[in-house]
Amino acid sequence: MILVTGATGNIGRALLRELSLGGAASVRGLTRDAGRVSFPDGIEAVEGDLGRADSLKGALEGVRSLFLLSGMGAEAGVIAAARQAGVEHVVLVSSITVQTHPQLTAAGANLAVERLLKDSGMAWTILRPTQFASNTLWWAQSIRAEGVVRAPYADVGLPAVHPADIAAVARAALTEPGHRGRTYALTGPARVTVRQQVAAVAAALGREVTLVEISPEEAHRQMASFMGDETANAVLDLMGGDVNDELLTVRDTVAQVTGSAARSFRQWAAENGDAFR
Repeated sequence: MILVTGATGNIGRALLRELSLGGAASVRGLTRDAGRVSFPDGIEAVEGDLGRADSLKGALEGVRSLFLLSGMGAEAGVIAAARQAGVEHVVLVSSITVQTHPQLTAAGANLAVERLLKDSGMAWTILRPTQFASNTLWWAQSIRAEGVVRAPYADVGLPAVHPADIAAVARAALTEPGHRGRTYALTGPARVTVRQQVAAVAAALGREVTLVEISPEEAHRQMASFMGDETANAVLDLMGGDVNDELLTVRDTVAQVTGSAARSFRQWAAENGDAFR
């Protein structure tokens, strides 16, 4: 039995499709409200809250492999509950910032979860993705309302990763031998700038989208209003304020693990154009 947490998120939804199409037997998707979700055929919806490890007892019953997103709740309690339930293997989505920007608070928190998992006695596989292609959904409201994207660092290119590629690597780790005890840094197939991302979204929509490059200071004021000062500073560092060779590196891990080339940002934009209409 495989339990997928974050089952309604960008990675979780794609992972459930991967497992369903691959014929994986006995898969559950964790959600807070099983009555409001629609999962692929053969996927069992189970209720639980990652913020309350005591709510996971039923969902974990009989589970041998667990897909877990770091940063979703009380990971120490979830890992302890999984061990107590007899889970044998956990695939954890952490962050590439653990190795590129270890000084960031969020990176330290992700590293702490990785260490908890490694010390748990369960087998583990750790995925460290870079910036998600789906982060550009932040632009959806302004594109719909004005046809405009306002962003800093317009010409800094980062190897954004398609969430479906994270899911594809997770599926391999959950269902194939040879991935336990491995840590995989995941990126897209090429660096892509904000300017190129805006152009790809415009192409998917079939209409013009204007990019207005703003200063990091203006971006910080906007972002800090809803994510706080520290998080806004960290996000801006990763967008272009404090990039380094490790963050900029394009890796072929997706192809090595799955046998298929990583998906481009243009493909992600074409698949998700409706979100910007």
